[in-house]
Parts: sequence; C-alpha cells; structure tokens
Amino acid sequence: MVKAVKKQRRQDNEAFAKARYIKGSERKLNLVAQLIRGKTAQRALIDLEFSPRRVSREVKKVLEAAIANAENNHNLDVDRLIVKEAYVGKTMVMARFRARGRGRSAKVEKPFSNITIVVQEKAAGEEPKKAKKAKGSKKEGEKTAKKAAAKKAPAAKKAAKQETEDNNASA
Repeated sequence: MVKAVKKQRRQDNEAFAKARYIKGSERKLNLVAQLIRGKTAQRALIDLEFSPRRVSREVKKVLEAAIANAENNHNLDVDRLIVKEAYVGKTMVMARFRARGRGRSAKVEKPFSNITIVVQEKAAGEEPKKAKKAKGSKKEGEKTAKKAAAKKAPAAKKAAKQETEDNNASA
C-alpha cells in the first residue's frame, strides 16, 4: 500500500499567508480585503498604510508576510506580485455579558476572524485585470443618442426621424 500523493493546491507562481484570530468581525475585515483584491502588492501596501480602519494594520502584516513568503520560499519577483485572492473567514466568538437594569443581563459578542492572502507573480508584460463596465450593443447606443437629440430641439427631432427613415429605406 503506497500512500497517495497530495495534489498541489497552489501554482508555482503563487504564495500565501494566513492570520488567525484577528479581533473584529468578518464583515469589517472583508471591507479591507476588498480594498486590496486585484491590486499590485506595492499599491495594496500603500492603500493599507493610509486606510483609517483599525484592522488594516493586521491585514498589512499578513500581506507583508505573503510577499516575504513569495520572495524567500518561492523565489518570486516582488515587483511583479499582485494580490490574487484575499478572503476572510469566521472563527470563534467570545460571549460576554453586560449588566442591565432591574437585575437583567444582555449578551455581548466579541467576534474573531481569519484572513488568507494569496499573491501571484504576473508575467513581465501583463497588467492586473481591472473590472470592466458592462456596455450595450452599438445599436442601443445609437438609439439613446438619437432619443437625446430628439428631446433637445424640434428641428433635431425631425432630422433624427428623417435619418432613421433613410437608414430603414437603404436596408
């Protein structure tokens, strides 16, 4: 019986770092993680340095650890690193109580979270992917431009109507 070889979960051009039991809720931590996703490592460090959120200091430490892992353990070029993934998970919640009026108590939850940051080395010519805006078809854009022109002036409205009739006649 030979032991099965585990499949490698990360690519050769990736490195990661984790932090566990960060004080704060996963929703607040995820807002900071969203700030750095898809950015270059240097840009992400700058954004975290000047972020007003308290947890950004913790996230910055994790990002620096991921960069150090990439450089020392995987021999990756630090200047070409981007933040491929930054995901947050929920961990334990400490339960405390607060004294209330008339001998009652109220539950106070003190949440903790985990964060994992994965950095990836991009090829020399590649840039980090940016979010693309959804665009309609060219015909839809022409229609909206004609409608806008028609609303501006009655003469323009007649010209737009004539233009559409000409286009339909030629087709």
